[in-house]
Amino acid sequence: MSQDDLREELLATDDEYRRLYEEHQEYERRLEELSSKTLPSQDDETAEKKIKLHKLVLKDRMEQIARQHAEQHVTV
Repeated sequence: MSQDDLREELLATDDEYRRLYEEHQEYERRLEELSSKTLPSQDDETAEKKIKLHKLVLKDRMEQIARQHAEQHVTV
């Protein structure tokens, strides 16, 4: 199973994964908005750092769920 297939399956079947994915996508949109500013303020830069950190935490949790899912399907 490819990573894309695994992601699609988890989005369809795992509520936590889907919530994390949607939150990650929303943070990505916010980062794009911040990066489109020609002169970001100090607050914008601080917000960008916090968003990047939060995105990383979300991604780590999503990868953990994906690994667990893949391991369950290999051992079954």
